[in-house]
Amino acid sequence: MGEFYVEGAGARSAIDRWITNDVSKLYPGRALYSPVCNARGGIVDDVIVYELSAEQYLIVVNAGNIEKDFSWFQKHAHGTAKLRNASSETALLAVQGPKSPDVIRALFDVDLSKLSYYHFTKLNSPFGELLLAQTGYTGETGFELLCAYDQAAPLWKRLFERGKPFGLKPIGFGARDTLRLEARYLLYGRDMTTKTSPLEAGLGWTIGWDKPDFIGKKALLKEREAGVQRRLVGFELKDRGIAREGAKIFANGREVGQVTSGTFSPTLKKSIGLGYVSQKRTRVGQALALDIRSRLVPAEVVKTPFYSGRDKDTKKSKNREA
Repeated sequence: MGEFYVEGAGARSAIDRWITNDVSKLYPGRALYSPVCNARGGIVDDVIVYELSAEQYLIVVNAGNIEKDFSWFQKHAHGTAKLRNASSETALLAVQGPKSPDVIRALFDVDLSKLSYYHFTKLNSPFGELLLAQTGYTGETGFELLCAYDQAAPLWKRLFERGKPFGLKPIGFGARDTLRLEARYLLYGRDMTTKTSPLEAGLGWTIGWDKPDFIGKKALLKEREAGVQRRLVGFELKDRGIAREGAKIFANGREVGQVTSGTFSPTLKKSIGLGYVSQKRTRVGQALALDIRSRLVPAEVVKTPFYSGRDKDTKKSKNREA
């Protein structure tokens, strides 16, 4: 991931203009998920903002967007806010799953009962000062650890020493991508781009409509009034096959959209995916057909998230806390 620090008396107001969500929800120890939009309402990136203090914030961005995002924030950094790119000196490790609290408690002296979802705390440790956040990109109960880059390897080693009794294992991007899709967590570059809006992507809950202004607000207000022409939906296949990015979606013999993400869900034992379809084809139960290797495979629009480990572990119903 990429890590930017925003500091100074104008930091809060600058971030409030950059992101669609409402910075007034933040306080020290609180994190906030939000898209960042351009003037046309297209999504530049999706980020998490952490309030460290009233005049110091951390923005975590997608790794593939570090240079683009930093340039974009610099371009729009009006006023007294100071922006610093700490990506090359910062590492992030994600400890995810139902037993993740046990692993964290085995490693650190911390009361996790006081650390709720989308909140964080600072820890003094043998690995220097760490930021421990109850966040993640898997749909499971989990934590993310931000540390100095040169401490990542020793911290990784200690995590696996202490995590061995709990079955801690390393996972790669393939497993992470399956988990995030089951939880309907969107992936930038596939499910959202500068050509999609938060309203189309089902992220209307991240828009602070009552804020005086933010970049893209005029375009999004206009889109909300007119109504979206397409929307991102979840679907499951009714026959063998795996929907891949770019596959065409049909309804009643007519092309109505395109797949953005798809995989075989090992949890649900079925093929699932996300795709944009015309607004009138978005109801749950809508019959679809996907072009997979020149074969039309029947599918159906279903309710999402497909699966939520967080709901199972914590009895919470929210996909991502606003």
